[in-house]
Amino acid sequence: MKIVKILLPAFIIVATAFGCTAQNKKNSVPASIYTINKTDAEWKKQLTAQQFDVTRKKGTERPYTGDTWDNHKNGSYYCICCNLPLFSSETKFDSGTGWPSFWKPLESKNVEELTDGSLGMERTEVNCSRCGAHLGHVFNDGPKPTGLRYCMNSASLKFVKK
Repeated sequence: MKIVKILLPAFIIVATAFGCTAQNKKNSVPASIYTINKTDAEWKKQLTAQQFDVTRKKGTERPYTGDTWDNHKNGSYYCICCNLPLFSSETKFDSGTGWPSFWKPLESKNVEELTDGSLGMERTEVNCSRCGAHLGHVFNDGPKPTGLRYCMNSASLKFVKK
């Protein structure tokens, strides 16, 4: 995990400098397959600029900058767009990446996983299954019992203290 903490921020800086971040503005979240559908104008009224960029345009926030990456309080994490419960503090762990990480969603049906070929590699994108909000990515380098690391953007989550 220490090497991830050191190399990942450097990779993001280099990728950003060369214009190959996960923020592919051409690939907005498709609206028709979700139960909550709004226009970009409607989302922009509801969300901050960063929340809109991350959730609706598949952007990402810089590591160690979000308000929930270092949160150690008990509670639940909800979709910032539609308030669907997504993750619990009970499955949150310090991945050393600078983003909030979880080893399991509250309910697997609340998140959808899609293939993401951006950044010249294949990753698994994680979206809210109700509104299609981009949340982050899931990787196979997490802790037991699942071995998964749901690496989410703070900007896509709302924390509610227990």
